[in-house]
Amino acid sequence: MEPTALPNADLTPVVAVGGVVLATGPRVLLIKRGAPPLAGQWTLPGGRLRGGETIAAAVEREVLEETGIRVAAGSLVEVVEIVTEGYHYVIHDHLCTPVDPSEVPKADDDAAEARYVRPNELSSLAVTEAVSRVVMRGLAMRQAMNEDE
Repeated sequence: MEPTALPNADLTPVVAVGGVVLATGPRVLLIKRGAPPLAGQWTLPGGRLRGGETIAAAVEREVLEETGIRVAAGSLVEVVEIVTEGYHYVIHDHLCTPVDPSEVPKADDDAAEARYVRPNELSSLAVTEAVSRVVMRGLAMRQAMNEDE
């Protein structure tokens, strides 16, 4: 059987990062994308890895740029691929802790909106299945870490 050619097979995959920022409640930090890909979609804050930058530093920078929230990046939650018309991202989503839990999100950079939401609000915001799965996995990881203390 011949392998099926992918419609975006000529694209070079781009390494990107995402922050699963969890606050008390529990709540998770989301942004509404202001630019392609997925403009208008609610998702986790993140973006492209820069040359010479560590993944942890990129997560912290991207969350700060898009939301104004300072975080400490932690464990890898999942690696997600987005392959859509004209884009191929390989996204490393990491669990993050806000440095100052009193900071209020403020959309900036390519985010149109930024806010904390409760997990039961994810479906009403029409997040992708991948975002929902990563958030739930991040919550489970955080709970397991708290139980180990």
